[in-house]
Amino acid sequence: MKTFLMGSAAIIAVAAPSAAFAQSTGSSDFEDSIIVTGARIDQGVGGVKIPDSPKAKVVLGQEIIQAQRPGQTINEIINLVPGVSFTNNDPWGSSGGSFTIRGFSSDRISQTFDGIPLNDSGNYAVYTNQQVDGELIENVNVNLGSTDVDSPTAAAVGGTVNIKTLEPSDEYGVLASVSYGNIAASGAGDRPYFRMFGVVNTGDLTGHGTKAWFSASRLKNDAAFANYGKVYKQQYNAKIWQDIGDNGDFISLSGHYNQNRNNFGGSPLRANAITGDKSGRFYDIAGGYPCNVSLTGVTNSCGTDFERRYNPSNTGNVRLNSKYTLTDRLTFSVDGAYQWVKANGGGTTSAYEAYNYIGGVPYTGNYGGSFYFGRDFNGDGNLGTDTNGDGIVSGTESDRYTVLQPSQTNTRRWVGIANLAYEISDAHRIRLSYSYDRARHRQTGYAGLLDLGGNPLDVFPINDPLTDTAGNALQKRDRKSIAELNQIAGEYRGQFFEDRLSVLIGGRLPFFKRELTQNCFTTSSGGFVDCVPDDQIAAYTAAKPYSYNATTGKATGSALPQSRKLKYDKFLPNVGATFKITPEISIAGSYAKNISVPSTDALYNAFYFPADSDAAYRVPETSDSFDASIRYSSSKVQAAVTGWYSKYKNRLVTAYDIDGNGTDTNLGPVKKYGIDSSISYSPIKEVTAYLFGSYIKSEIQNDARTGSCAATSDIALAGLCYIDASGDAYLRTAGKRERSAPKYLFGGRLQGNLGDFTLGVQAKKTSSRYMNDINGEVQSVTLTDGTTKIIAPGAKFGAYTVVDIDLRYSLASLGMEKGAIQLNVSNLFDKFYVGSFSGGLDTLASSSSAFVNFGSPRAISASLIVGF
Repeated sequence: MKTFLMGSAAIIAVAAPSAAFAQSTGSSDFEDSIIVTGARIDQGVGGVKIPDSPKAKVVLGQEIIQAQRPGQTINEIINLVPGVSFTNNDPWGSSGGSFTIRGFSSDRISQTFDGIPLNDSGNYAVYTNQQVDGELIENVNVNLGSTDVDSPTAAAVGGTVNIKTLEPSDEYGVLASVSYGNIAASGAGDRPYFRMFGVVNTGDLTGHGTKAWFSASRLKNDAAFANYGKVYKQQYNAKIWQDIGDNGDFISLSGHYNQNRNNFGGSPLRANAITGDKSGRFYDIAGGYPCNVSLTGVTNSCGTDFERRYNPSNTGNVRLNSKYTLTDRLTFSVDGAYQWVKANGGGTTSAYEAYNYIGGVPYTGNYGGSFYFGRDFNGDGNLGTDTNGDGIVSGTESDRYTVLQPSQTNTRRWVGIANLAYEISDAHRIRLSYSYDRARHRQTGYAGLLDLGGNPLDVFPINDPLTDTAGNALQKRDRKSIAELNQIAGEYRGQFFEDRLSVLIGGRLPFFKRELTQNCFTTSSGGFVDCVPDDQIAAYTAAKPYSYNATTGKATGSALPQSRKLKYDKFLPNVGATFKITPEISIAGSYAKNISVPSTDALYNAFYFPADSDAAYRVPETSDSFDASIRYSSSKVQAAVTGWYSKYKNRLVTAYDIDGNGTDTNLGPVKKYGIDSSISYSPIKEVTAYLFGSYIKSEIQNDARTGSCAATSDIALAGLCYIDASGDAYLRTAGKRERSAPKYLFGGRLQGNLGDFTLGVQAKKTSSRYMNDINGEVQSVTLTDGTTKIIAPGAKFGAYTVVDIDLRYSLASLGMEKGAIQLNVSNLFDKFYVGSFSGGLDTLASSSSAFVNFGSPRAISASLIVGF
């Protein structure tokens, strides 16, 4: 049987999709053998499938994916899953965004691509604007709160998202599409969006199941809010497939390459982010554009605006998936991948032409976050003016020049997952698994030149870095990390009582190793560094000697460049069961223990302390997660209600400032619990209704230690800190919600099919969220002298509701069987809201490092699809 996917921008001939809703090939095959064998393969209702597995899962299929805007990131599409909250930085999915599952940020969620992890190997972040084109996705599986036992993940305490791409078709086909759109909001002006997509299916080339598809897409759009900034994106994908025999065995080799050139789209936190006044959301950048950089030695603001920062990326991977039936009861599968990343993010800085003098000795390098080149950039014949007459030019006397200074990342990563499954009987099966993940993570921070208009000559300064007069390429950071995982796992699945009871008993034992090399001097417990050229290291070491007092735990001076190895391992049980009360009604429950290894940023911050000291050790986050569900499944209804509870030890959270610098906090024990529910109902084939909702409770258990609680500070005036009897200062975090976690989410989708027309309307409401973990808000307080004062010990961003519509008209009745026209309108009522934002343990709303990304304004796009 053949079926056609009529995507948002293409129609792709594909083989009938399997019922595989897990991650790796081995997990999919193992799960199918218990849950699906002997039953009708149920693809869900209206594109929503709730697998009858012990774990809480939701799968979105082609019917929902194809209705969304062409080019849209898959993370925006899974915003229709209960418990998921995604905020898009632009309407098109090309500028990134932020998402959570059950209140967990993306660095605690494993996102995989045909079973292969996509999270950054250093900070575990997910980059949503680099995901595969939606037209190539067969389904996306959202695993709420746990992972499969063979998942090679270092941090997924919040769940997993697995993207499964299409199997090539047995039939030849060529399809192409073009999309045009624009922001349709008052004051926006002209901000166009343009995208092209095409795919070729080769069909069966040999008559023995050798088939492939090849695709390409290009996209460009203007900045969503500022008068400066564009996005250019190109992507190429391919998959070659070979059937092996006629029992479902296969081997598949896939490739993916994505290139993004985009500016940052957010802005420093402004008052309208809190007041909700949208009159100033479309704006001109503060530094003016066009502009000219200063060449006089006194820098101006040209090129320094936040919106003029770049976030370029070149990412790619090669993926292998395969399955082999060795005997009637023994199955072997292997998945593997090689991935590479070249990307950076960051802005400009005012670099000094002069040397940095320490004890009268001149140094080049990066000190306290500033570059010192000892080099005449502007060609005026000097490095500055010796105004104090001491015979040297230093500090504020130096000429300065605006340079690009992003944080560069280069990653090379190998992943392998092998599964051996044995069918004891028709109702009982076991498997053994081995997972391997090794990433070489190189983080540097070279400087680059700007042109006269304040634009980078090369968005990748690493290609031609600026040097001092001795030829040293100066950096603001310089470190190399090896993140390695060796994991063994086992799982038993069985069925009892005439297949009404399904039981899962499993566990995984990961062995994490981190090899860390810091080539700069660490100058504080916050991880700040001085990066010194090799020829000056000896002199710098003598000038700033390091010492550590084991009694007080205090360190002074600059810790030497060094290497360290750290290891983490823990047995993680994973058990669950489902019981069918009737053929349609079932109950399910599961328990999983999870671990999150500290990110490399957190580990490098500890380099200020001796490796064998207590202060240098960073404990991993662990959690115990429980789910209990009741489900109803029929040809017309897919419904589930799931209650969940998670208890965390050493809850690790990372906050990023406007420059991308990370700060890690251990919140100690945290409790989270809630309810997820959804129902998809199709009373007649022409109408489908889908409703979903979530309630999320997050409760920090302890007050957090802090440096001070000054009586005149905004935090103290709000009563959010105190000093105990011993003189230690604490923040009032006990009983507070974790930042960024909404309290509730609910929404739905209504779709109607009438002849050649398909109309869909969907909506999502997200509750308010706090900027920090003390749950501070902008407020007015009365001081002791009777006067009032506006204080900003944090911010509470208001709730919002977004409504989207989609309309597709099939051209089949006009003789174009595979043709269609699709219209998408997002944020129909042009709701103004805050999407993603920075935040930390006690971030002030008035902080210069605080920033926000406003939610996407109303936008409209049209797509024409043709093919043969």
